[in-house]
Amino acid sequence: MSTDAIRAARAYLLRVAEPPAPALWAFVAEYGPVEAAWRVRAGDVPDRVAAETAARRELDLAERDLDEGAAQGARLVVPEDDEWPAWPLLSMEVAMGRGVDTMAPPLALWVRGEVPLDDVLVSAVAIVGARAATDYGETTAAEFAYELTLAETTVVSGAAYGIDGAAHRGVLAAGGATVAVLGCGLDAGYPAGHVGLLNRVAKRGAVVSEYPPGTQPARHRFLVRNRLIAALTAGTVVVEAGRRSGARNTATTAGVLGKVVMAVPGPVTSALSVGCHHLVRDAQATLVSSATDVMETVGRLGTGLAPRQDGPRRRTDGLDAEPLRVFEALPARGGRSPEQIATEAGVSLPRVRAVLPALELDGLAERCDAGWRQGRRRGTGA
Repeated sequence: MSTDAIRAARAYLLRVAEPPAPALWAFVAEYGPVEAAWRVRAGDVPDRVAAETAARRELDLAERDLDEGAAQGARLVVPEDDEWPAWPLLSMEVAMGRGVDTMAPPLALWVRGEVPLDDVLVSAVAIVGARAATDYGETTAAEFAYELTLAETTVVSGAAYGIDGAAHRGVLAAGGATVAVLGCGLDAGYPAGHVGLLNRVAKRGAVVSEYPPGTQPARHRFLVRNRLIAALTAGTVVVEAGRRSGARNTATTAGVLGKVVMAVPGPVTSALSVGCHHLVRDAQATLVSSATDVMETVGRLGTGLAPRQDGPRRRTDGLDAEPLRVFEALPARGGRSPEQIATEAGVSLPRVRAVLPALELDGLAERCDAGWRQGRRRGTGA
């Protein structure tokens, strides 16, 4: 199957269903994008797929979208491409396997920027927060982003006013690459005051969206966009957030995906720090007060796992200290709850909850009726 045919099929599919589209994603995974696109056009699909595509299945604008994207300096990155960020997005597939349909992975991503997407996301952290941020919040976000950039970590955010914009500017001031994930088409010019900022982001990093050209911003799309910010990064730092906010939504999503969640404390009198304080109080986030804290909490790859090496002698070769203690606290038979593992390993419960899904992805841990136990792998020793 030609690459052009696959890209055209995914461009069509990306427009005919509003993300996230779990039934369509599973249908594409089963039949492949070209056959799936043909079946959707013909209406030869299961009821759940029909429900997601019925309103737009006759809207075949793939060729136009690809041409318009190219004219705007954008490209459609698909899972069949080498630059597809498969590893970070695997967390979404794991969540789907647990029945969390709202975490359905994107069918493709529109990208503006010269850097290969997978390269810029090798080590990435999200910084999010309030739009109506305080000077304290914006200064903190910019400083964190600047220092993380110097530590060779990509900062991902949503290009909104306030904390998001401050984070992007902090990276650019350090001469680094940042990624902005939008809840609208790349050509929407939103937010209007950040068009120049987005152009600068595209020159050094990437501007990303799963929405085709011409898609206008909408509140529900920003909430859906948040799952990508959480998935594409190793952890999420919330700098300022109200009691109910998009930033807290991103943090919650990151937790569902097994990613590290961190929160920056603020004045107890500040309404914009209430969300951060609640996340810490409820053990949903680790308190961080510096970029160093972020790096220590996340680890170089965000999962606490070191890069894999060829021919490791033991299954646990490459694990950092805390993930190794979590692994060793897992029983070979039966199971333990995250709370029991935290007590046995002497590792904080939020950190245990972040590490366990990472160990699961690496085959070192598995869920069972009684909780968690060591994963079973043939051909390796413990």
